[in-house]
Amino acid sequence: MFFLYQAALSLIILISPIIIIFRILKNKEDKKRFVEKFSIFSKKRNRGKLIWFHCASVGEILSIIPIIKKYEKKKYINQILITSSTLSSSKVISKFKFKKTSHQFYPFDHIFLTSKFLNYWKPSLAIFIESEIWPCMFKTLDNHKIPLILLNARITKKTFNKWIKIKNFSQSIFDKISIAYPQNLETKNFLKKLKVKKINLIGNLKFSEIDDDKRDAIDDQLKFQLKTKKVWIASSTHSNEEIFCAKAHIELKKKFQSLITIIIPRHVHRIKEIISEIKKLNLKTICHSSKNKNLKDVDIYIVDTFGETKKFHKIGCSVFLGGSIIKRGGQNPLEAARYGARILHGPNIDNFRDVYRLLKSFKISQKITTHKKLASLITFKKNKSHGKKIKKIGGIILKRTIKELNSLINNEFKKT
Repeated sequence: MFFLYQAALSLIILISPIIIIFRILKNKEDKKRFVEKFSIFSKKRNRGKLIWFHCASVGEILSIIPIIKKYEKKKYINQILITSSTLSSSKVISKFKFKKTSHQFYPFDHIFLTSKFLNYWKPSLAIFIESEIWPCMFKTLDNHKIPLILLNARITKKTFNKWIKIKNFSQSIFDKISIAYPQNLETKNFLKKLKVKKINLIGNLKFSEIDDDKRDAIDDQLKFQLKTKKVWIASSTHSNEEIFCAKAHIELKKKFQSLITIIIPRHVHRIKEIISEIKKLNLKTICHSSKNKNLKDVDIYIVDTFGETKKFHKIGCSVFLGGSIIKRGGQNPLEAARYGARILHGPNIDNFRDVYRLLKSFKISQKITTHKKLASLITFKKNKSHGKKIKKIGGIILKRTIKELNSLINNEFKKT
């Protein structure tokens, strides 16, 4: 099975230049740094101890920022490496002015490239976040005797069912994990069945994301204009969900003439498509990147730039989370909830069902299935007590996580 996996990866690597050129043209790839995916390095490996964190994309990176901030201050850690696969995640990392931390794009999961990667970076510890399971890298880490931690691990029932169909192969991958910290009980049970040796349930690290960065604020001119409006937010929307929210806007505008709906698409390359569809409803749009941000008579404000979501979540009293009307499993609602917003979502939330279950018990979130129901549940008043509950849980989880990681790091550093 491993041989077939390698053969498939070899084929993908052969045709990857064509794929990468296409992605560069679509602004989905860094035209200078894409070579990092072939283990061609653009960052320097400093002397001393290095801790490596691997994240899939933006959400996972934001969840570990509180940990990175702590370890930036630790003298015994000389360098921190963060890898990810997406252009948007690299842009988010660049906004933090870290001294010890470097970002590198994650290499293709081929045994030659993973070996080259580890021989260059020589991490003392590898910490993979959430659902990042890579057979070749796991095997190479094991060969190099580098401890592998799966932090904030998340495996959905759908993903587990896929892994269990290839039981022998999957168990040969999962048994390379030194310790896993699942974010919920369901994942813990799945990891047991996949033969992970050591498991410790701490909780969902995304409860602990930072919110103290003063740079995460909208500019004064925009803030001044929005103060005169009734504002709600549709965040991480996918195809067809923008129209769904635009129809809710039309419904709401019957009651509130000074209404603005802020739409933050999951994928900004869809902006032209979104504007075209919304204009068919005779609604006036403006983009966040526009130099002239005159909001007079504007219906829909579209955020068309990377890394801006938190700024708008901070001001939203009601936030609809996308990927939930269509079947994408939903989006993480915790950031918006942390700022006291009412959370609204569709029925498809399988990827975050345990989080939504908790938010529902706190009366923070509500499910909707029609644009009229969405419009009826929009509120323009924050509930600060909701945010306090989320932050309290997050503080406990972060403290426990740091304690566990400190123990693992100290034990590993003593060996070398």
